[in-house]
Amino acid sequence: MSKRILFTGGTGKAGKHVIPWLMEKGYRILNFDLKALDTPGVHTLIGDVTDSGQVFNAMTSHFGFDGLEKGSAPGPVDAVVHFAAVPRILINTDNETYRVNVMGTYNIIEAAMKLGIRKVVIASSETTYGVCFAEGDKDYHSFPLDEEYDVDPMDSYGLSKVVNERTARAFAARFKADVYALRIGNVIEPHEYNRFPGFVADPPSRKRNAWSYVDARDLAQIVHLCLEKDGLGFQVFNAVNDTITADIPTEEFLGRWSPGVPLTRPIPGDEAPLSNKKAREILGFREQHNWREELKKLPHQ
Repeated sequence: MSKRILFTGGTGKAGKHVIPWLMEKGYRILNFDLKALDTPGVHTLIGDVTDSGQVFNAMTSHFGFDGLEKGSAPGPVDAVVHFAAVPRILINTDNETYRVNVMGTYNIIEAAMKLGIRKVVIASSETTYGVCFAEGDKDYHSFPLDEEYDVDPMDSYGLSKVVNERTARAFAARFKADVYALRIGNVIEPHEYNRFPGFVADPPSRKRNAWSYVDARDLAQIVHLCLEKDGLGFQVFNAVNDTITADIPTEEFLGRWSPGVPLTRPIPGDEAPLSNKKAREILGFREQHNWREELKKLPHQ
């Protein structure tokens, strides 16, 4: 098992949940970000993933002052989890979003491969499916959304994620390495479950997220499973929870709110339209935070 992990973007919404999970599993984490992470036991190197020199340096850095006690310079980390990115459109200009996300990911994977690191997990996105940041009301091609879908985003963020998946595929083939891309759904933190009654009451508001989500803690489990699973080469996994954010069965719901969009297979029960079937079958993912059960835990329920 890879033990020393460089985690880029660990100070962000997802990273601050994933890193503690990995630490509980016995990993040592070095966070590489523009801002420090306030988590005991995790040192943050302040740096920029678009600077190739900084990226190479971060992958061969001490994790803290205790590293000096060993009396030798640090070697490369065992694996890299790359979440650092401009997280959506309309924060930076479109060209800057594309530049940061594409060059940052290229630099991360290139450095890992050339340093002999053979396990990289990168954050892709649900936006690759082309609806989240589309102009106007765009329909999906078919349901469920799986990893074989013909992704077709029209925005700079989603496009950057498609390019990053291709970059991952190229390096994995060239270096015979494992590079896994996670198409991460709408990330929900524990305190955000009070939003779900509104999601259910207003189905059109969740179309851009394919009526799906991922609990930040379940995302952490998926990252951990990726680090543990070797030998798959390049892979894409949808990183989402199991069920649709609706109060009727999925096929009935889609017939009502996305009429005319074909199904490529039956969708049983309340399975999420953004399917995690591959992650369940190959990685062994089992969700721990179903939104209905989380709602019951809220004080007002």
